[in-house]
Amino acid sequence: MDTASVISKAEVAFSAALEHLSSELSRLRTGRAHSGMLDGVTVEVYGTQMPLNQVGNITVPEAQLLQITPFDPANLQAVAAAIRNNQNLGLNPSDDGRVVRVQIPPLTEERRRELAKQIGEKVEEAVIRMRTARHDLFRQLDNAKKEKQISEDDVRRAEKVIDERMNAVRVQMDAAAKAKEGELLSL
Repeated sequence: MDTASVISKAEVAFSAALEHLSSELSRLRTGRAHSGMLDGVTVEVYGTQMPLNQVGNITVPEAQLLQITPFDPANLQAVAAAIRNNQNLGLNPSDDGRVVRVQIPPLTEERRRELAKQIGEKVEEAVIRMRTARHDLFRQLDNAKKEKQISEDDVRRAEKVIDERMNAVRVQMDAAAKAKEGELLSL
């Protein structure tokens, strides 16, 4: 084991945590319609659960409207029910027999504060992921030191580099969260 491989593992783990946070933040609605809002919705079709984007085409014809056109019109009711039953979204879709329309209501001040709190929770989850990865990597370095594979100075240098990389990713996470919160509260 060498310190370079441990540092590269850290970079992979930290960037994965940042990507996960970005995808989670994109799912939060900000009062404006975007197809990413429905990424977590699964629809029961043909006896199995499928992601909504594999069941129909999602478009945004207006700033406050989502439109889902199912590939198979027989799945129209299942799509509407899946969106309605997703408590995190709080949306009420309607269908006209061909497409499902989802009107995005404007956010209340209370809901904006609630979503801002969720942003903080998602950032904290990502930080916990990074800390867990760092802890595991430090343990690997410590075991390698005990087995005399690497020196104590190399361990300290690697730990310092890992901490620096983690702090850099943390700054990116905070910037992404602040941007999303600003977008949420400014509408």
